[in-house]
Amino acid sequence: MEIENRSVEFIPENERYGSVKRLFTVWCSANMQVTTMVIGALGIVAGLNLGWTFIGLIIGNLIGSIFMAAHSAQGPHLGIPQMIQSRAQFGVIGAGVPLAIVVIAYILFTAANGVVMRDSIKAVVPVSDNNAIILFGALTLIVGFVGYELIHRIGAWMSAISSIIFTLAAYAILKHGLPEGVWLLSGSTFKFATFCLVVTQAASWTLGFGPYVADYSRYLPSSISTRSTFWYSYLGIVVGSTILMLLGAVMAASAIDVTTDPGSAIAKLFPGYESLAYYVIIIGVLEWNVMNLYSSYMSTVTIFTGFNGTSRISLLTKFSIMAVVAIIVTVIAIAAQYNFNAYFSDILIAQVYVLVPWSAINLVDYYLIRKGRYSVPAMYDSEGIYGKINWNTLFIYAITVIVQIPFMELSFYKGPIDKIIGTDISWLPALIIPGALYYFMNRSKRLHLTPFDGTHLPTTSMANLKNTGI
Repeated sequence: MEIENRSVEFIPENERYGSVKRLFTVWCSANMQVTTMVIGALGIVAGLNLGWTFIGLIIGNLIGSIFMAAHSAQGPHLGIPQMIQSRAQFGVIGAGVPLAIVVIAYILFTAANGVVMRDSIKAVVPVSDNNAIILFGALTLIVGFVGYELIHRIGAWMSAISSIIFTLAAYAILKHGLPEGVWLLSGSTFKFATFCLVVTQAASWTLGFGPYVADYSRYLPSSISTRSTFWYSYLGIVVGSTILMLLGAVMAASAIDVTTDPGSAIAKLFPGYESLAYYVIIIGVLEWNVMNLYSSYMSTVTIFTGFNGTSRISLLTKFSIMAVVAIIVTVIAIAAQYNFNAYFSDILIAQVYVLVPWSAINLVDYYLIRKGRYSVPAMYDSEGIYGKINWNTLFIYAITVIVQIPFMELSFYKGPIDKIIGTDISWLPALIIPGALYYFMNRSKRLHLTPFDGTHLPTTSMANLKNTGI
């Protein structure tokens, strides 16, 4: 298998390949891993019963996945990485602001995975805590450097293998029964603040894939319909994330510690086969970790290439940047490993504050303002039609982040509105305010749509965009 030599540049039609069904397996498997289980367990740990936790997790996944899949549908149509497309809204250099935030978010998540896998690594390799995290980081770097095709192949295999192991795990737990009353949906078991928190955490998880989801659909032929791209991505993430979150909730309700060491919690359900289970668990989280590292690299390169218009990156530069990111991730993981629960909860919620406004702006521009019409060459030219910096968009983005402050709830801060309501609902203003402001400030652009440049863009029919079924 060859190392991927494409990076932030446009993927020409003669290099497009693959089936849209790949999107189901890559997103199902990326979510069918033990870190996703931790999300499901948080509601139980916070005091909500199993019935209401199930409902909150399902609602959050169904809502958040809509936006993730809508971003995925942009990949085959434009043939470029997700965050490059943000240059059309923020300007070629201005896009560096949301890009830098995305890089930070994924570095923190990648570090979290290193902590989650520490004890699982130690179970199969006799190493110290720190060395286990370093080893997982090194594996992530190697697979991430090989790139796109290897990631998809791992996804295809792991979607099947992970399904088997987690199905058996669910059976092992349920055959012993659950504590009485955990499903009760009476008013006395409902805690509004905790229920809203569960919905937010589940939606945040799926929304978090938005800034890089098109990175894994950009090689698909442009003839693939937007509807197909949307639904295969949507169903993949909904199936994978919902099933594992529900399993995490069931395990927590059964008094199994999921948040401290989810890998061991699953492996111990397979006496005599624990080592095999550990290997499957490690590879499952490794796949998602690789996707985070791969897209952190893509976003980092996008920031710096905005200044000089570069679109081709050498393999040496690619490895160097990935290595630096991997080292930073490893250092953070080692530092945060003994205070993980607060760390993980904070980054899960905090990403809503910064990624959801970007998502709203991007989707409104793509589906309502420009309707998929972009000049890809102009996205690499700071003197082109998208300009260096779009101050109006940056203003909308900044205002939205500021407006959310009273709604915020973190381990070290509670906003005044959060104290009144009793829960963090910041994702609602984060979604509505920037989308509405961007639409009304840019609706005149609909009369001056950017035409396709047939030399550089795929000859995708606009019928694909109109026939979305979204």
